[in-house]
Amino acid sequence: MSARVLTFDDRLHDYLIAHSAREHPVLAALREETKQQKFAGMQIGVDQGAFMALLVKLIGARRTIEVGVFTGYSSLAVALALPDDGRVLACDVSEEYTQIARTYWQRAGVAHKITLVLAPARQTLEERLAAGEAGSYDFAFIDADKTGYDAYYESCLKLLRAGGLIAVDNVLWNGAVARKAKDADTRALQAFNEKLRADERVDLAMLSVGDGLTLARKR
Repeated sequence: MSARVLTFDDRLHDYLIAHSAREHPVLAALREETKQQKFAGMQIGVDQGAFMALLVKLIGARRTIEVGVFTGYSSLAVALALPDDGRVLACDVSEEYTQIARTYWQRAGVAHKITLVLAPARQTLEERLAAGEAGSYDFAFIDADKTGYDAYYESCLKLLRAGGLIAVDNVLWNGAVARKAKDADTRALQAFNEKLRADERVDLAMLSVGDGLTLARKR
């Protein structure tokens, strides 16, 4: 076995996708449509979507949070994995991209599981805390503006129950976190990664899934 991350060429990547994920046809259709969007690279990969869906099932999640929706692939993957009474609180600010998401949520028959709030996520999460929802969620996925990660994490940690799981995307930032930071996003991610490494409130694993995925389990 290897102690280092594999280098994936297109052939190996295609093999991974073909053998690791049973992609729902609506997810596949959404992925193809998203390829036409200007910021298509913001969408998570098929393998990451399958991994998150498995995590949700493993922890028996029913109430989940998503910070950063884009065209809805990750929220759709999670919603498909939830039981019929499961719910996703989806936080975003883009009417344009989330309109695509709504279309595919409807097509997959899971729109009733997803509550989309178009407002700054910090505001949405704080409103949920003020409404007495602390400790009532099972899973959270953070994939939005990098300078906001710390605030999103703190709010999600309060909203999660003990044993709940936070997944944080882009923590490797295409390798930039291992170099001298030249921009605010990289500096924010470096500081965030260092903070989580020392955070005794959670059990932690940083994985080389996608652009880096950190899993933090609330103790």
